[in-house]
Amino acid sequence: MIIHATRRAHLAGTALAVILAGVPALAQDSFLDVGEQEPITILINSSPWYGGFESVVALYEEQTGNLVELDATPYNGVLEKARNAVRTAESPYDILNIDSGWTIEFYESDVLRPLGEIVEGYTLPEEVYTCGDSYFWNEEKQYRTSEGGTLMAVPPNCNVHVLVYRTDLVETPPATYDDLLAQCQAIQSPPEVYGFATRGERGNGIHYDFMPFLLSYGGRIVADPASGDYTVTINSPEALTALERFIEVEHGCAPANVGAMGQGDVIQLMAAGNAAMVETVVAAWANYVDPTKSAVVDTVAAAPMPEGPGGRGVAIGNWHFAVPRNIPDERAQAAMAFMQWFLTEGAQTAYAEAGGIPVRRDVIETLGQQPGYEWMAAYQTNLEAGVHPLGFSEGAAVEQVMGLRLNQALVGELSPAAALNSAAREIQEIFAQSGRQTGSLDPLPE
Repeated sequence: MIIHATRRAHLAGTALAVILAGVPALAQDSFLDVGEQEPITILINSSPWYGGFESVVALYEEQTGNLVELDATPYNGVLEKARNAVRTAESPYDILNIDSGWTIEFYESDVLRPLGEIVEGYTLPEEVYTCGDSYFWNEEKQYRTSEGGTLMAVPPNCNVHVLVYRTDLVETPPATYDDLLAQCQAIQSPPEVYGFATRGERGNGIHYDFMPFLLSYGGRIVADPASGDYTVTINSPEALTALERFIEVEHGCAPANVGAMGQGDVIQLMAAGNAAMVETVVAAWANYVDPTKSAVVDTVAAAPMPEGPGGRGVAIGNWHFAVPRNIPDERAQAAMAFMQWFLTEGAQTAYAEAGGIPVRRDVIETLGQQPGYEWMAAYQTNLEAGVHPLGFSEGAAVEQVMGLRLNQALVGELSPAAALNSAAREIQEIFAQSGRQTGSLDPLPE
């Protein structure tokens, strides 16, 4: 669904007026004068943070006179559109919004323009988080890292989990996963209130939402991919303990259909007042504080993710604004002009005030001190602890394996040990086929 600039300006007019009124003088001085640019079209996902982005695009148009069209597409259709765009003679899009798990496919195939080629020597502003370095690609290592990597994209958000809870039911948010289990079981009173829930659906949902458990218990999928060691470690004792705790929490505190629950289901559970705690990405926050959507506006709060024996585990699941190679130079320049403007302090402040998730440290720290933005402290704590578990070119294939086997363990088709052993065998084969230096641990007892 392409939203044209004129229609969006009408739809977002009220929100834009609020933003313009709310941006302080200092922030207004910190926008970027990009001059007159070609119109651009952005492929973007219909997401919980889309409304905030749509509003800040309207602000860009208001300030610069440059036009932007947004092709807001459901998540499952974005990848196909992006692939088709880079394979045609000329892309219909000037900016592609690419999910973290898809980036390497595009980086490897050389269908994106390195940003330093569009604006010579361009680097991210030092205040902008690099979100686990997924915006860089090291061709030699076939790995996403700023060390020797080329800047390929910029962040529209740095999506991480936060623990969302109701202050009327949870006096103190759990500091550990032991606390989480104890508290959610004590609150559990279905179907009126569930103690805790997070996604259990097969695929990306369960894989990504299991990652905080895995990382906090000291587990890893792969030993040390940044150094070239692709020994598969997902069937370690630490990973088994993490999976057993994940299943115990989900079975003990979530709805019975948790194995089929997606992001929208978990968000709605909290927004409707039927959950005491949920684990969702910070980009979902606007749904909880919108009085037209939420019954918990006055009682919802955010906390850092609990810790386990290995500390606080946070997986980054961000998006990437990238420029396709197959567009004329003037369109690429216009795309860069928008992205540079978007990352300024003023634009990021307006983005946050409209419900977006800012990526600048100074904006997070400033707004986080103001009423209504208390969630930013939890976001920043988790972001600074975050890592990218799938920074290698085989990431998408590995995620498919994990998403299947974890779901089978959750719904009882496989024991936790059998699920992790199966995943380890399949992931090792993926790395072997790629020629990686790989190996495996001894199987867990089943």
